[in-house]
Parts: sequence; C-alpha cells; structure tokens
Amino acid sequence: MAKNIVELLGKDADYLLKHQSKTISKDRLHLPNPSFVDNIFVQSNRTPQVLRSLQQLFGTGRLANTGFLSILPIDQGIEHSAGASFAKNPDYFDPENIVKLAIEGGCNAVATTYGALAMMSRKYAHRIPFIVKINHNELLTYPNKADEIMFGSVEEAWNLGAVAVGATIYFGSDNATRQIQEVAAAFEKAHQLGMGTILWCYTRNNAFKQGGIDYHVSADLTGQANHLGVTIQADIIKQKLAENNGGFKALNTGGSSYGKLDEKIYSELTSEHPIDLCRYQVANCYMGRAGLINSGGESKGTSDLADAVRTAVINKRAGGMGLISGRKAFQRPLKEGIEVLNVIQDVYLDKSIDVA
Repeated sequence: MAKNIVELLGKDADYLLKHQSKTISKDRLHLPNPSFVDNIFVQSNRTPQVLRSLQQLFGTGRLANTGFLSILPIDQGIEHSAGASFAKNPDYFDPENIVKLAIEGGCNAVATTYGALAMMSRKYAHRIPFIVKINHNELLTYPNKADEIMFGSVEEAWNLGAVAVGATIYFGSDNATRQIQEVAAAFEKAHQLGMGTILWCYTRNNAFKQGGIDYHVSADLTGQANHLGVTIQADIIKQKLAENNGGFKALNTGGSSYGKLDEKIYSELTSEHPIDLCRYQVANCYMGRAGLINSGGESKGTSDLADAVRTAVINKRAGGMGLISGRKAFQRPLKEGIEVLNVIQDVYLDKSIDVA
C-alpha cells in the first residue's frame, strides 16, 4: 500500500483500512471491475450506443479499464455563483482550463455546463468524455430557493459531443415531484440518443435538520434517494458520503408520520462505521448494479488531501465506484489540483485496498 495513503489517513488508518463489514456482505454486491459494462449493462435495456458511451467513460484516464471512475465536476459557477467558486483561482472562469484540469489530472470525464462544454466542443470532445450537467439551481432569485431547473435540451448535449448527461434532483424538496418527472424524461431521451446518465441524488428540506443533527447526509435518507435515482434509470449515482443515520426515525417523532422504515435498517443493514453507512448507499443502487460515486465535498484548505483520501477509501471499501471531486481540485493552483485528483485515483489503483 502506498505510504502516503496511510500517512494521510493518520489515526484513522487502521479504523478504515482494517474494517470488515458485518452488515450487507460484499459477496451480495455487484462490484466495479474491468468488465462492468459487459457484466451489468449488456443484459439491460441500454442500447449499443449507450454501452459504447459508458465504455468510453470507463476506458479513459488513469483509472481506465478498472471499473472505477474519477470525474471532475465543475458546475459551481451556477450552483454556488461564479465569483464564490472561482475567486480562489480565477483561471477557471475560462472553461478551457476546466477541461485541461480534467485531462492533465487523469480523469475519466469532465462534467460541467452546457456553455462551458459547447465553447470547447470542437477542440476537446474527442479527447476526453464530456458530461453535460443539464439542470441547475440558478441562485439569483431572491430569496434563494432550492429548485433545479433545466438549462437546455438533451439534444444539444448530444450535438456538442457529450457521452453522458448529469442532473440533480433535490429529493424531499417542495419541487421534487416536478424534478423527478423532468429528469426521468430527460434520461429517457438521453438513452434514446445513446448517452449515459448520472444523477446527483441530493436530499433537501429544512425539516431534515432535527435536534442539531443534519440528516441530509443520513444513510437511510440518502439511500432512499439513491433508490429513487436508479428507478428513473440513472446509470451512475452521485451521492454525498453518509455521515450519520436515523433520518426516518428523527422525522417520525412527536406524533408526526414520515415515510416508512424497518428497524433492521439500523440494527442489521448498517452500523455506525462510515464504510457500513456507505455500503447501505451502495445497496440501494440495486446492490451496485448502478455505480455509486461519492462527492469529494468542499475545499477546506490544508486538510483537502487527507479528506479526499478518506472519502475514497470509504467509498472503495464500501463497494462504490469512485469519486466526483471538484472544489478540492479547482480552487487551488493547477499542479496542486492535479495532485488531489491523482491521490484519489491512487486509492482505486491500489489493489491492497480491498472491499470490506
């Protein structure tokens, strides 16, 4: 095992690297492997064109033909405002630098906006797989509201050379019903045109914060969001790493009724260990038939390398498919951003880091 991975994990090294899951056993999962498209999607309703697009994703970058994915996502210029996102490194106002970072960082693909990929289409669409993020929370309406809206057509994503489209649904929000319907229709069209589909399965509701605990990152709520995502035929699920559990329980107190739960979710299918919490997220993705990629999270500065490695180890050992990490990479100089992406990829290339 690479020495720097152990060093970056620090005091948590044994806790994360030696854990053996006693919840959902790994032999029940469909794990990432070099033949993942052949083993999983060939038997599905995905067309030969979709299979080719998915294989392009899996066959590019430093993780090519491993079954794992390292994707650079930069949609924060809309989701978080361009100024807030790019102030730390104004080079990324220029979309060419976004694509260059993905290529030089050894990523499988770059995921960003219609405008950014359209501007770079003829120069780079044949050099690295493009993923168009087709909806966004525009964040200028006052007061701000949590609502993902479509920013263009699926046909335009295909025309600019994309191999996949990505979308966000705020599950649990006031607008979730419409977003589910819109994204389901968009994913159907994307598959018809031969593109893959990736869903950002985020939970969003102020009520998900109870008693000082943020259940937006609970294993049970995010797991159910994942299950809704694969139901509308997302090929790959992006989810925030689970940090706690018991969201359904917390929302079923004080005489209120919310959703449905089974105590076995907490007593048998999960534990308090982060790998087991992530394993439950994987299980909700049809036991891994749709790959789970976790979010790299925000940039916190000096701890970014350690945080990125920790998330990658948890995802890989849980049975996940990789990381989609943006801010930790692009909110710093290019050389340092490449280093962050490469150390994440090193976790997935290290065969001594196995599934728990």
